[in-house]
Amino acid sequence: MDRIIITGASAGIGTAFAQQLAKQGHSLILIARRRDKLEQLAASLIQDHGIEADVITCDLSTSDGPSQILEQIEAKGWAISGLINNAGLGHRGAFAEHPIQGQLDMIQVNMTSLVSLTHKMLPKLTGSKDAFIINVASTAAFQAGPGMATYFATKAFVLSFSEALREEVSPRNITVSALCPGATDSEFATLADMADTMVFKSGTMTSDAVARDSLANRKKAIVIPGLTNKIMVWSTKFSPRSAARKIAGWLLK
Repeated sequence: MDRIIITGASAGIGTAFAQQLAKQGHSLILIARRRDKLEQLAASLIQDHGIEADVITCDLSTSDGPSQILEQIEAKGWAISGLINNAGLGHRGAFAEHPIQGQLDMIQVNMTSLVSLTHKMLPKLTGSKDAFIINVASTAAFQAGPGMATYFATKAFVLSFSEALREEVSPRNITVSALCPGATDSEFATLADMADTMVFKSGTMTSDAVARDSLANRKKAIVIPGLTNKIMVWSTKFSPRSAARKIAGWLLK
């Protein structure tokens, strides 16, 4: 049976993707750094839905992470029909004050490993029925973000990359979608030191709602869950970039 890969599956939107896909009867490959969390999730999905759920422990902040994933998939002979690049890092703080290694790790996870894993999985997706890729970007992709400069830039890359790749692989019958959620109720806010910012205090979506919207609209090029997020993104299109980045910086305080 074909499997769907989910990176960053141990919490938040990644876990929500896994639960909803398992409910639909899909077999899964769950990837993250925390084996205990992955194994607990896999066990519950197998018990509740009777699907196959396999675990790969991998640190995508390392350059060989995607190669390790490919090696294990090929060793098992698993067929792949979907790839959800959900793993991501973020951190609030001025660029000059945040250690450079943390920012390079962010670039590695959010961009480099995403591109590498996508490149390695494309041959396996080619020929699969209803093959798809979902790259998790963010509403941050649509403007610059003072206070999270590197994070916002990585998400802009993911959005642009996803749109271009969509056009390139459409002849292979592979759909590519960029998911652009706004503030979401997950551990990301705490890990990124964003829980006390205006953007999170003004309201969040649940991880389940975000994943549900993404899967229901995965044939669309860009998915922005929630009316508030849609309004915010569209408003930036009609605002001067100088104003948009000042508003983003204010929301991150």
